[in-house]
Amino acid sequence: MNELTHFDESGASRMVDVGDKPVTSRRAVASSLVRMKPATLASIQEGGLAKGDVLEVARLAGIMAAKRTGDLIPLCHPLPIEGVEIDFQAVGDDCLGIEVRVKTTGKTGIEMEALTAASVAALTLYDMVKSADRGVVIERTRLESKAGGNSGNWTRREGA
Repeated sequence: MNELTHFDESGASRMVDVGDKPVTSRRAVASSLVRMKPATLASIQEGGLAKGDVLEVARLAGIMAAKRTGDLIPLCHPLPIEGVEIDFQAVGDDCLGIEVRVKTTGKTGIEMEALTAASVAALTLYDMVKSADRGVVIERTRLESKAGGNSGNWTRREGA
């Protein structure tokens, strides 16, 4: 197992010192699934919910969350985000997939920003539809890929 970098030799929490790391282009992709009643998904797709365009509200929430990740995750470095893209796609008749792509040029990775954006977009979807469907389940929020930095590129293998 790799060393846990957010703890020092005595086990105390620390923010990793990235001062000597090179500035590189970094990208990360994260995803989440939101499972719901088929009728709820159909209403979202048709724009038929009283709260308005649910997907655009969730997209905006995800973008805002990516920008605030350093404020939300205690040992996360605040990063200058250069771009965030969030897409939604139906997965069957009862699930909505969220894919987030984030990029920056910096000294540390952008994975936490992508994961935070996917999580908050999913939570926002729940909030927007809970009056119609209390049984919504947020599942499988995960990193799909990352590029850049000392550790190089990583992509999730199928089935992992």
